Amino acid sequence: MRILLATSRNWHLGHTASALAFRNTLAGLWMADKRPLGVSPDLYRRCWPYHIAMKPFYHLATQIISEKATYAMIGLWSSWLRLTLRSGLCPLYDVAHAIMGFGTELFDEAEKCGALKVLDCPNSHPTTYYGFWQRECDLWCPGEKVPIPQWMFARMNRELERADCIIVQSSFCRDSMVLNGIPEKKVFINPMGVDTSLFNPRRSVPTKPIFISVGTICLRKGHQYLFRAFEIVKRKLPAAELICVGDCKSDFRRERQKWEGSFIHIPHIPHSKIAQLLSTCTAFVFPSQEEGIARAQIEALAAGLPVIGTHEGGATTLVRDGIEGFIVRGRDPHHIADAMIRIALDPELNLKMGKAAFQKGGAKNSWQDYGDRLLEEYQRRLATSKHS
Repeated sequence: MRILLATSRNWHLGHTASALAFRNTLAGLWMADKRPLGVSPDLYRRCWPYHIAMKPFYHLATQIISEKATYAMIGLWSSWLRLTLRSGLCPLYDVAHAIMGFGTELFDEAEKCGALKVLDCPNSHPTTYYGFWQRECDLWCPGEKVPIPQWMFARMNRELERADCIIVQSSFCRDSMVLNGIPEKKVFINPMGVDTSLFNPRRSVPTKPIFISVGTICLRKGHQYLFRAFEIVKRKLPAAELICVGDCKSDFRRERQKWEGSFIHIPHIPHSKIAQLLSTCTAFVFPSQEEGIARAQIEALAAGLPVIGTHEGGATTLVRDGIEGFIVRGRDPHHIADAMIRIALDPELNLKMGKAAFQKGGAKNSWQDYGDRLLEEYQRRLATSKHS
């Protein structure tokens, strides 16, 4: 079995490619970002036109402008991918694997050679993805629009209909696919792996309550509810701290001015520093309104932190309420605050949850484990379908 991966930006496909290369099943990794460790130069092709066009936006533009440019420049990616696929240097492959929204050209060629078409979905179904996000914009930043253009959501929808296999990271995402008309048999849940050499379980529960949330501060990820919940927590636990790691998205501009100074804000931090920071915290809090599962949630589990999360944020895939953490109603600050207070006031429960969290998110969940789960699923589908 040979697998060809294609995506404009890395997302998590760099890790996927490294895991597949280790098993000698990678036909190629084609993307605009730099070659990841574990992938040899002969298996990697870089989309230089897209990368060069995007480089100024990476370094000079605001986060929202850079995000919009990601989609505005897709024509460069599409043209390059189509030409490369039709060149005499394209390798043989049995599986064509692309990130949702960036698979159309790859699928066109995969259908000609009978390869299994796989769509990797970092988020829920496009209808849910857009609707849940726009709802929060309408409530908290009237007039703000989801930055992903409608034509991209339409492209995602068409790719989902064409895909033979749809990879999602959570039960919420699977449910969103089924509710929007995608056959359940097409969907495979595979939560992201983690760098187990970097993220290790913490040794103890801190005496002072320190909560952490890692991810872009924005309406979709529910920070408007997190900050209101923490305001309630502070009344009960005045010494408590909240650390938020990540840039602010423009849709949070009205909310941001209300909460500045009430939490510790770290816009940018290396992954190694995130691992160190997690080891000092009481719990990871992530009341996202729409998510695949969020890599940071799994890293928190691997670091032995209880997770306070939502079904819509993907937490229910790995977190059982009261076992690895708490499942909360993401739009209910009081419910979130109750969970935060309970987990801070009961060190014995906190430690027990942390150990269970590591077993769920860290033990046997390296990126190689993630890739091996994909390989097993692809082998099963190739053996039982017309693609065999």
